[in-house]
Amino acid sequence: MAKHDMTLMYAMHNALRRELEHLAKLAAREDGDPRRILAAAPGWELFKKALHAHHTAEDEALWPVMREALAGRPDDLALLDAMEAEHARIDPVIEAIDAGSEPLADLVGALADGLTAHLKHEEDEALPLMDEAVTPEQLILFGQAHAAGIGPDAPRILPWLVDGADDRTVAATLAPLPEPARAAFENEWRPAYAALNRWNTP
Repeated sequence: MAKHDMTLMYAMHNALRRELEHLAKLAAREDGDPRRILAAAPGWELFKKALHAHHTAEDEALWPVMREALAGRPDDLALLDAMEAEHARIDPVIEAIDAGSEPLADLVGALADGLTAHLKHEEDEALPLMDEAVTPEQLILFGQAHAAGIGPDAPRILPWLVDGADDRTVAATLAPLPEPARAAFENEWRPAYAALNRWNTP
């Protein structure tokens, strides 16, 4: 049985997978210039902010404490090396999409392939290892680093994170928030997100 509740980790992964599907549909659109549509799409900005916050929190507050706990276990340390290397390969693809110098559909395909494979690798191997090696206190610090990375974008990122999620995931996401923020989520943040045309669909 898992020592830690990984609900929020899976919520982020599922949100990223969901947005990759929207991104692929946008890249295949023929009713305009997909690259121009993407540049103005709120969904692309939200995707990048959430992914950056997630990977930065892992790189700074998760993998280092796991390295310390797993010292002397070369296979496990190699897995953490792989996690960091996979992160490092994703950023240049995003930068290339924004630069606009290569075919969009090819880059979106590369991003989807690379990120989807990374998420599966992390879920299959790194999360079970995290469950073993990370203390509850360290997990709280990771959550705090994650929240700090989102920072003032929380009113936009949190509804994005739980879009389509079940009630348990929504409850787990909102649990750390003070009551005024939970009320704002229901009364302001979620309705504003629902009204957003994330991917500029017709």
